[in-house]
Amino acid sequence: MKLEKRDYDAVVVGSGPNGLAAAILMQQKGLQVLLLEAKDEIGGGLRSAELTLPGFKHDICSAIHPLAAASPFFKNLPLAQFGLNYIYPDVDAAHPLDNGTAAVLKGSVADTAQLLGADERRYYKLMSSVTEAWPQIDSDVLGPLHFPKHPFTMAGFGLKALPPAIFLTQPFLTTEARALIAGMAAHSMQPLTHTATSAIALVLMAAGHLKGWPIPKGGSHSIANALAAYFTSIGGKIETDVYVRSLEQLPSAHAVLFDISPKQLLQIAGHKLSSIYKWQLERYRYGMGVYKIDWALDDAIPFMAGECRRAGTVHIGNTFEEIRVAEQQTWDGIHPEKPFLLLAQQSLYDDSRAPADKHTAWAYCHVPNGSTKNMTDAIENQIERFAPGFKERILAKHTMDTAQMEEYNPNYIGGDINGGVIDIRQLFTRPALRYSPYKTSADGIYLCSASTPPGGGVHGMCGYWSAKKALKDVFNISVDSL
Repeated sequence: MKLEKRDYDAVVVGSGPNGLAAAILMQQKGLQVLLLEAKDEIGGGLRSAELTLPGFKHDICSAIHPLAAASPFFKNLPLAQFGLNYIYPDVDAAHPLDNGTAAVLKGSVADTAQLLGADERRYYKLMSSVTEAWPQIDSDVLGPLHFPKHPFTMAGFGLKALPPAIFLTQPFLTTEARALIAGMAAHSMQPLTHTATSAIALVLMAAGHLKGWPIPKGGSHSIANALAAYFTSIGGKIETDVYVRSLEQLPSAHAVLFDISPKQLLQIAGHKLSSIYKWQLERYRYGMGVYKIDWALDDAIPFMAGECRRAGTVHIGNTFEEIRVAEQQTWDGIHPEKPFLLLAQQSLYDDSRAPADKHTAWAYCHVPNGSTKNMTDAIENQIERFAPGFKERILAKHTMDTAQMEEYNPNYIGGDINGGVIDIRQLFTRPALRYSPYKTSADGIYLCSASTPPGGGVHGMCGYWSAKKALKDVFNISVDSL
């Protein structure tokens, strides 16, 4: 069936990694695609700026990108030709302990396991099985619920991934191994007793072993800029400073894909949606928020553990037990005195981030959704605990609470950077229980944000799967499996 003439074949609203991925896939298939961005520059969570002092470049939202490097869609794009250069730290991630030592995630399973003492064989067995399976299951894990390409391999991963993280750590004996896994699982922004929190840990560790935890040279905006440059090189069009508040603002198109939250979708297109679909979106649950700090530093952070001084990412939370308590308290609406921190040290490996002999640091902790409590002292005390003298090196700082995070990026409802809780109730049914989570109840309108599977993270897979669905539904174009 021939489609009638429209201004564009497809319009994508929002230029985060998922909006960019959706726009690219549709443009690759010969459509004319317009990408709209509310701010004056593209990127969503992929932006960088001098937030503290001149010459100190900070990542405003995301910083370290294991899932971007491991993305089944992004890895097939010629992003290096468009300026994206990844830098790989000597240590992917380190996890300091009170005794001055640290657990570390290194490039290979064997190298990581070797540092875990009595747990060497346990870790090697667990993660070698995941990394060997990963090339067969990556697009299925990072996608909607569907029949997998390799069902038995996927089932094997599921048996490890679906239990709570507290079960994943049970066979391990050492403080180091248990802490390492807890820090990875805490990226889920849920209590470690929740089902499927093991999945987050396994995916992040596998990504580190297979692709590393890289730093984009020059800032996280380098990823967005490369994606945008490739998109326009194949004929796509981008317009910035276009804040979409209603469907009437959009040019005519056969398909519209929104890289926005369910809350925003209701505001923009609620009058087009069915009552039951709106009912589901209104009950969509958002999770923990974040409180973030960027620092300009006179020198690198003086961690007691040498491995932390060489790590691109540092998880600060001490033992498994301490992290478990902090994440549970946050989930229950309490601000922990000793919060779990995710910290990045980009300037250790990227000298474009700070003036000569100076450094930057980036960190956030989890807080209750919508919290406006100032967590600066709690965060800095946690870093000082493992790096005495850190506070003396601070030249300037920039903070963002949950309200400021949402003001900066309206997708971060209440400071939730994951686009909604990624628990078992919303893992595959985000944002609603439907045959396809990407297709709304209105013809030609799709959701492609982190509020669809597989959820938060810079991987573009939400956008890829949404565009694949729209291509099939609207244009009768099939996309080969990744």
